Amino acid sequence: MNPTLSPHAVATPSSQQTGGASRRSRDRRTPRPVALRRVGRRSAIWIMLAAGAALMILPFVWLVRSALMTDDQIFVAPPEWIPRPFAWSNFTGALGSQPFARYFLNTMIIEVLVVTGTVITCAMAAFSFSRLRWRGRNIVFGLLLTGVMLPYAATLIPTFVMWGSLGALDTFIPLTVPAWFAAAGGGVFNIFLFRQFFLTIPYELDEAAYIDGASPWKVFWTIVMPLSRPVTVVVVIFTFIGVWNDFLGPLLYLTDQSKFTLALGLASFQSTYTAQWGFLMAASLAVIAPIILIFFALQRYFVEGVTLTGIKG
Repeated sequence: MNPTLSPHAVATPSSQQTGGASRRSRDRRTPRPVALRRVGRRSAIWIMLAAGAALMILPFVWLVRSALMTDDQIFVAPPEWIPRPFAWSNFTGALGSQPFARYFLNTMIIEVLVVTGTVITCAMAAFSFSRLRWRGRNIVFGLLLTGVMLPYAATLIPTFVMWGSLGALDTFIPLTVPAWFAAAGGGVFNIFLFRQFFLTIPYELDEAAYIDGASPWKVFWTIVMPLSRPVTVVVVIFTFIGVWNDFLGPLLYLTDQSKFTLALGLASFQSTYTAQWGFLMAASLAVIAPIILIFFALQRYFVEGVTLTGIKG
């Protein structure tokens, strides 16, 4: 027979339950020395990152302040970081002393042709290496990667002789046509980026399209490329910056000043106005400003594309 409970009796948790709860609460509480060490490590990491960022940005800050100073202010000791007054005339003087508008137009013509050719041809090659099934695919891809180890200087003279024999010197042809054969700048590296990203796309999408009667060309344009926006942006950024900063190529193949690019025009400006450092800094800032704006505008895609290209090998 069960004992009768008193109406005034209060149910209390067992000692085992209270012990388990107390142990869990103690486990959730981090000991103070451990917490302090964790905060100290995080603070040290942030301080190191801030110091490294300051060192990296210091040359750019020096460029900006020098672009707004006269020649006498730039090299004054101790250095002054705030121009007094701001020499805005450096920009008008620098950009007006040479046909930088023409240099910019030439650069953009080469940019459009090279970026378009690089994206199309490198993506097509990567599609073949990642989505199509054919014998010896991995062996050919491995041989292709060995091209990364070939120095650019090793092919410089033969390439120059070839374009000279074709009568293409002093034209944009040597600077643009190789991009349409995945051979300009970092063509092999761009193929690698595209291939690694294409491998992350489920192959079931291709199979469903093939069942519906789609061709590999249609699968490439309607399925794979629309899903590859992040890596495409990465390749566009890399290619754009490479062409924008390219100095050796235009120096080798271009002799007519009306066909100079910004990099080549800036170099000739420097040799002409060696002593006018304010003009030189202002022109340099004007040339690198578009690159900085493009990177910050596309930074999200850049980080996402670089991250996803290493997921699957």
